[in-house]
Parts: sequence; C-alpha cells; structure tokens
Amino acid sequence: MSEASFFTDMLQSITDRGRQLLFSGSRATQVAAKADLQTLCEMLLSSRGEASGMALAAEILDRWGALDSEGAQAFLLMLHEKFGPDTTKLDQAIEIYRTDKSSAAVIALHQAAEPRRQELLRRLNHAPNGTAKLVRMREQLLASKDQSEGYHALDADFTHLFGSWFNRGFLTLRPIDWTTPAYILEKIIKYEAVHEIAGWEELRRRLAPADRRCFAFFHPRLVDEPLVFVEVALTRSVPSAIGDVLVEGREQINADEATTAVFYSISNCQDGLRGISFGNFLIKQVVEDLRRDLPGLKNFVTLSPVPGFTRWLAKARASTADRLLPEAARETLMALDDPNWPDDEKTATEVERVLLPLAARYFLTERTPEGRPVDPVARFHLGNGARLERLNFLGDRSAKAMQQAHGLMVNYLYKLDDIVANHEALAQRGEVIASPAVKNLLGQNDESRRGGNGQQGSRPFQQIVNSTLGGGRK
Repeated sequence: MSEASFFTDMLQSITDRGRQLLFSGSRATQVAAKADLQTLCEMLLSSRGEASGMALAAEILDRWGALDSEGAQAFLLMLHEKFGPDTTKLDQAIEIYRTDKSSAAVIALHQAAEPRRQELLRRLNHAPNGTAKLVRMREQLLASKDQSEGYHALDADFTHLFGSWFNRGFLTLRPIDWTTPAYILEKIIKYEAVHEIAGWEELRRRLAPADRRCFAFFHPRLVDEPLVFVEVALTRSVPSAIGDVLVEGREQINADEATTAVFYSISNCQDGLRGISFGNFLIKQVVEDLRRDLPGLKNFVTLSPVPGFTRWLAKARASTADRLLPEAARETLMALDDPNWPDDEKTATEVERVLLPLAARYFLTERTPEGRPVDPVARFHLGNGARLERLNFLGDRSAKAMQQAHGLMVNYLYKLDDIVANHEALAQRGEVIASPAVKNLLGQNDESRRGGNGQQGSRPFQQIVNSTLGGGRK
C-alpha cells in the first residue's frame, strides 16, 4: 500500500468514527443530522475534537456536492455573508492598535481581520478528499457570473489558502510517457489546452518517440490529478511552425542528437486552481532536469500561441482615431476577412509585410491598464525571464490558431544566464527584452506609419530570423 493510500484510509477511518459519534443516537441526530449547512459550518468552527471535526467537514462537503447549481450559489453567498471577519473583535483590535503598536497588537489585529471562512476552509480541508472538493468549489465560484464585492472577497480567501497549500515545496515533478498508467494518460488527453490530442494514437506520437518528453506537477492530496504539464520536443533547430513538431511521419532523432528543447504546449489542468502559479516552476525544473540528462542541449525555447492578437488587431482595424494603421495597411488587412487568404501566396506575402510589424508593437509597446504585456502567454513567459525571440507568420494554421492569432506563433528563449535580468527588466522598468529581429520589426512599423514601405533600412524579415536562429516559414 502506498503512503498516500495509507494516509487516505486512515483519514476515512477517523471520519467514519466521528460520524458514528455525531450522527447516531436521537439527541445527536437532532443536533447534527437535521442541522442546515450554516449550522454545520458553525459547529465545525467550534469543534475541538479531531474525529468529530473531520466528520463534520465530510458531512458539509457531501451535502455541498449534492446541491444543484442554485443551491451551490446560495452556499457560496452564505460563506461570504455569514463567515466574514468578526466586526466587533476587529473594531476592538483597531482601537487597541491605535494606541499600542506592539507586535502583540499587530498579531491581534491580523487575527481579527481574517475572515472566519478561511479557518472554515482549512477545517473542511481535513475531510477525506477535502482538497479536491475545495478545488472544485472554487472552480464553481470562478464559473459564476457574479462579479460582486463578495465574489472577489471569497475568491481572495481561496487564492490565499491555495497559494500556501499548493506551494512549490509540496509539488512533485513526474515524467509522463507511454508507460504511465492509462487513467493518467486519459487526463493528459482531456486537459490538453493548446494543441488538441485527437486520440490514443496521437498521444503515442507525442510520448513514445525518443525525441519527445512530457512532465507534470502533482500534489500529494491530488495524487492522480496532474496540476499542470508541459510537452517537449527535442530537435536540432528552433521550429517556426507547429507542423514541424506534430506532423505525422516527421523525421525522428535520438535524444542525444538534439541541441534544442522546445516547450510547445503547457496546459493547466484544474480550473479551480486558476491564478495559482505552477508553470514558471515547472519550466525551470524541467530545464534543469533536461540539462542534467542531455548535456548536448544548448537552446531552450517555446513555440507558443498568441491568444489575444486577433482581438487586439480587430480593435486597431476598427479604430479611426489611432493612426496605428495607415490606409494602405488597412486595405491589405482586409484580406484577413477571407478565411482562404493564406492559400494565396501573393496575398499572404502582403499580409505578412503588414502584420508582423504590428505584432511586434503588440508585444513590445502595448500594455494593460496595470502596465503589463497585453498577451496572457507573453505575460507568463516574459514574467519568467524569457526573451521574445521570434515571430512566426502562419506558424499554426489550425482553426483555433487562425481565429485567435491569424496563425501567428512565437518563440520565447529561456537563456538561464539572462532569466533574472530579463525578469527584472519587465518587473522594474516594464521593458520587454526582445531579439534584434523583433526590434527591427517594430522599426518597420514606425517607418510604415510615417508613410514608408516598412522595409527601408533593413533586411527582409525572414533573412533576419534565419541569421538569428535558423529555419524559417515553411
């Protein structure tokens, strides 16, 4: 029996004994078995016994799991309204702190300000499978259309607790390969969020060859549920199109022939853990493991989607106030409205000339109101310290990629010696570190806005990227 299974069985045994104590006998039945969820939650907070506490937690979560969508929403609303901070204690702690700045007063203020539901969630976590059920509870919360102050307060409590419970120190990195148990492989197929896996044969092509790797983070309380996983291709060069990685019948190489590790898909698996960062740790850990096992690897890059580009470009095309798009560029981009535009070589060449400089602006200068890069994938990799290395025109011609980014893909370069400096440049100065090729594209955009043809004073884009990384658009 595994250690995790033994621990789970022990928790279940303690819980069962507690339920026998709480829910058997006429008097206990009146107190607990007929109590509503709010009363059970109050009982759990006042409970001092381990067995009774676990039994109450299990009973609450079981009843919550049986609720319909309306009842579940009412439960979440109850958590916000009935289990916030004790305002009387908070007012008293504030008054004491006004005249007493001691450490004891600060601690008392902190304890009084903490919503009671945080302790309630901690105790619910003691139930068998409590962690998994609470993750599903937050998933339900995030799926709610409610965006009230109460929604944000409750989500802040979940985020605070999950940030501790799913700390990197508790996570284990496990390789996923063709010998991994089928029930986990089924979840890899299910959770793949970037490049859909059509079935078992396609999954085999991603896991079985010697030049393919996959790694996932697991948590000891969610033993068979991956939290996040990354798929890696071992190659001789940096790919510019996803077809170079996933095409059936591609040339396979031995792992020790590879010079480049390509992270081509990173998928978060648990919607209830959205916003809890795992991917940054995952990539850095995988890089370390690959460097140890395959010392011939020199480049660590991604081949990433650009999920926000089409939306941003549509706004730019619709705007008449912003001089970002000269009239000639607007006319060229009208080709994007025809779904067959990539099939016409002349049209594709014209679109590439206009679109890539705009993409450079999208990454290098456009910002959210908080001053962060507008693209979510860019925020992740640039925040991790990667460099924006190359923009790949029509790197992915799948329906999803054409809809999200007009087929655009990006290479981010993870150079270990520069990760800290790149991260600090973005965090402290808001600067996106990019290759000369991408910066040149931004210059073409500026030239175009002044009325030039976007190519003066620089080599054609493809020559630049070929000299930088090798390869090019296929």
